[in-house]
Amino acid sequence: MMLALIQLSVEAMNPVVLILLLLLGLVALGGGGELLTRGAVAISINLRIEPLIVGLTVVSLATSMPEFTTTLTAAESHPGLALGNILGSNIANTGLILGLAALLVPLQVKLRLIEREVPFLIIITALFGIFIFTNGLERWEGCCLLAVTLAYLVYIVRKAREERWSPEGTLPQIQLPTVLALMVVMLGAALLAIGADLLVQSSVEVAKRMGVNDIFIGLTVVAIGTSLPELAACIAAVRAGQGDLCAGNIVGSNLFNLLLIGGGASAIKSLPIDFAEIGLEYFAALLLTIFLLWIVRSGHTVSRREGAYLLMLYLTFILLATVKQYTDFI
Repeated sequence: MMLALIQLSVEAMNPVVLILLLLLGLVALGGGGELLTRGAVAISINLRIEPLIVGLTVVSLATSMPEFTTTLTAAESHPGLALGNILGSNIANTGLILGLAALLVPLQVKLRLIEREVPFLIIITALFGIFIFTNGLERWEGCCLLAVTLAYLVYIVRKAREERWSPEGTLPQIQLPTVLALMVVMLGAALLAIGADLLVQSSVEVAKRMGVNDIFIGLTVVAIGTSLPELAACIAAVRAGQGDLCAGNIVGSNLFNLLLIGGGASAIKSLPIDFAEIGLEYFAALLLTIFLLWIVRSGHTVSRREGAYLLMLYLTFILLATVKQYTDFI
């Protein structure tokens, strides 16, 4: 309903009102994502699921909901914005969010994340590139990505059942009774849906008026906005001394962005786009993922210096994307 109302009137809105809608969308996404994350983590703790598993599954799915709703909203008429949001969110998660978290507190990473999930993320990123290289994401390719998503979730659930964990002393600031946690999750999901509608419609109209293409706006404003829940979750985890939860959230969110969100959106409707239009963005996401593997394998830690490197890589990418947007140099 809200999306339909915005679509009917957004073209006639005053620029100041458009900016206010965009900011309101960002606030709704950030607030909704944090509420959803807090509720989901509380439920997982009540069920005695190990923090790394929580980060890879529940928190990742929760904080990926803005990307999911935004991508589905944009997929119908703005495939460039949809794919740009997926890749831009992965770039922002690894370069910006993980970089900022490591600057706050060096992150200790468990061997499991290094040996399994990060290499798996590289493989999925490569597969995603193969799929979009031809003509964007076709519906059958989206179905393949969804099948991999299901297989991955089954694998994670089986691992969680095999491992025992005591939640005592873990994340006390977000422990809630299960019923209250469910209410928080539902409220967060509602805010995410509203925020996604506001953000997509207002940002696309602002982009049109500024002469900016869909891909660029998806990579910057929308990608950063939909990554705010990951930032909130990482800051909460870092403050609680749970570096695994933060790292697991980032890796898991990136996986679900490619598999669940990219697969789900393209399974509903193909996302046609020329690879040349999004090649820089794709290779930036792949490079940051490979760099992350090198960092954590070198010392099982993301140090403050390495966090600064991630931030510098992210800012370099934004600079190159800006140059690409306004010139023919790239």
